[in-house]
Amino acid sequence: MRGITKLLTASCAVALLAAATPAFAQDDATSALLLRLKEKGILTEAEYNDLIARKAPPAPVAVTTNASADPQATAAAQLDEKRMVRMTESGVGMEFAGVTLKFSGQVNGFYVHDSPDKRTVGTTVVGGLANVGTQNSSAIRNGLLPGNFGVDVSTNQGGWDVAAHFGFYPGINSNSYAGNGANAPGAPYALATSGIDARQTYLTIGKPQLGTLKLGRDIGLFGSDAILNDITLLAVGSSGNNAGPSNTSLGRIGTGYLYTDFQPQITYTSPKFAGFQASVGVFQPLSTLTGGAEVNGTPGFQGKITYDFKADQFSGHLWASGISQRHDGFAGTPSYTGSGFDVGAKLSYGPISAVGYYYRGSGLGTTALFVFSTDALGRKRDSDGFYAQATATFGKFTLGGSYGQSKLYLAPGEINPTLLSKNSSWVAQARYGLTSWVTLIGEYTHTDSDAQGTNTARSNALAAGAILFF
Repeated sequence: MRGITKLLTASCAVALLAAATPAFAQDDATSALLLRLKEKGILTEAEYNDLIARKAPPAPVAVTTNASADPQATAAAQLDEKRMVRMTESGVGMEFAGVTLKFSGQVNGFYVHDSPDKRTVGTTVVGGLANVGTQNSSAIRNGLLPGNFGVDVSTNQGGWDVAAHFGFYPGINSNSYAGNGANAPGAPYALATSGIDARQTYLTIGKPQLGTLKLGRDIGLFGSDAILNDITLLAVGSSGNNAGPSNTSLGRIGTGYLYTDFQPQITYTSPKFAGFQASVGVFQPLSTLTGGAEVNGTPGFQGKITYDFKADQFSGHLWASGISQRHDGFAGTPSYTGSGFDVGAKLSYGPISAVGYYYRGSGLGTTALFVFSTDALGRKRDSDGFYAQATATFGKFTLGGSYGQSKLYLAPGEINPTLLSKNSSWVAQARYGLTSWVTLIGEYTHTDSDAQGTNTARSNALAAGAILFF
C-alpha cells in the first residue's frame, strides 16, 4: 500500500509539473523531479526506473510497406545510413561508414628549479645524471612527457580488425636539432622553435580469438611496464639539462630502469587468457651509442608476459620481459650479444598502490639501450637496477614517493675511475585532480651519481605544474 501511495504521489507531482511547464521543457523537468524524489528516498530505485520508462517516448515503428514497393527509396535510406556520422561512445571521436576515428592527446608544462652540485674535479662522473654547474637554474619546460596528439583509425574488413595509429609528440621547449632530432639539447634563445617527435606510426591486424600483429614504430616490450607505472611519467623526476631544457626530462630513466624507447618492430600479442597475455617481436637492431657505426646482420628480439587479477578491492599487474641483440664487431672489436631481463609488479588495495621492479643486463648498458654497454676494447659491462614506489589517494589528492638506482659494472680487466658506478634518486610527489582532464602536480627529486672511483655529484630539483589528458 505504501508503494502505491508513493507512485500516486510521484505521478501527481509529474502531472502538476506538466501542467505548469511548457511542452518543450517538460521532459527535462520531469526527469529532474523524479531524480530528486529518488534522492530524497520517496522513490526506490525500481520505482524510479519504472516511472522513467513510462515517460520515455515509444520506439518508432519501422515502415516497410513502401520499401518493397520502392527499391530506390530503400537504397537511398541505406546510403543515408552509411553517410551518417555518430559520436563515439567514449573518448573524442566519430563513427561513419563502419570506420571509427578517434583523437587523444596530452599537454603539460612545469616550472622547474634545479640546484646542481658545484663543478669540480671531484664531481666528474662520466654517465652521471646528477647536474653539476656553477649556479642554480630555472626553466619553464616539459616534464618526462612532451606533448602528444594521437590519431586512431579502425574498422573491420573481411572479419579482421584493422587499425592505424599516428602519435605526434610536440614539445614546448626550443631545441638545437643537434644529435637527437626533435628532443635534442635545448636552445633557449629568441627566434628558436620546438620540434615534433613522430615516435609512433604503426598498423595492427587481428581477431579476438587469434591475437594482434603490429607492424611499425611503437614503444618497446622490454622495460615498457617500468616506465608506464612510474609516477614521474606524469611529472619531471631528474631534470637533465635544466639550463637549456629539451622537450623531455629524465624522470626515473637511468635511476631505476633503462629507457624502453620507441622502436621499429613487428610484434605479435596473444589474446588474454585467464589474466595472462604474451607478446613477442623482432626489432630494428640498435647500434651502441658509445661505440662506432655498426652493420648488424640479425634483428633484435624482445618478449613480455603479463598477468592481471582483481579480487574485491585488491588488484594486481605482474610482468616479466626480456631482450637480446647481437652486435657485429667493427674496427677490430669483437662481436657480442647484449641481453637482459626484468620483473615487476603493481599491487593495489583500495586507495593504496605499490610498485616493485628489478632488471639485470649483460652488454645492455645503462640509462638507454646499449649506452656504455662495453669498454673501448669491446668487452661487455654488466648492469642492474631497481625501484620501489608507493602512492595513496584521498579523494582528489594523491601522495606518492619512490626510490630507485641503476648500477653499471666495469668490464673484466677494465680500469676507469671516473666512469659511472651508480645513478640513484629519491622522488616525492603530490597530485590534485582539478578536473577529469587536468591534474596539478608538485614534485621534489634528489639525484645522486657515483663514479667507479671516489667522485660523486648531487643535485636537487623542485617542479610545479599541470598535465592534461583527453
